Amino acid sequence: MSYGVAAALQEAIFARLRGLGGLQDVAIHDAAPDATAGTWVLIGPETVRDRSDASGAGAEHQVVLSVISDAEGFLAAKRVAGAISDGLAVPLEMSRGRIAGLWFDRAVARRLEAGRTRRIDLTFRVRVEG
Repeated sequence: MSYGVAAALQEAIFARLRGLGGLQDVAIHDAAPDATAGTWVLIGPETVRDRSDASGAGAEHQVVLSVISDAEGFLAAKRVAGAISDGLAVPLEMSRGRIAGLWFDRAVARRLEAGRTRRIDLTFRVRVEG
């Protein structure tokens, strides 16, 4: 197994999110900012497991993308989450290694800060080789 393609995977995800039509006005971060109003996306934690086999090195990344919003209700956050899910259904290009498969795993929607903030955590499984 190698963690060597992790940065290339994050760059590919960021580039895809930046290019999505439904996210042109949505900030994308890989660290939570001190204070951000509106709706934004956090490229969050990942868990990586070895998936090497006789054909070569490989790994499965479980990547969490979080949509965080102070908008009333969940609708704004769900629209962004839907755009992310749809956008990642198209194959990504990486600068190192290759993606053998990318699957939506689950979503968890919840209220934070006494209901003032909405958060949707989207988990994707990404099988990489290289």
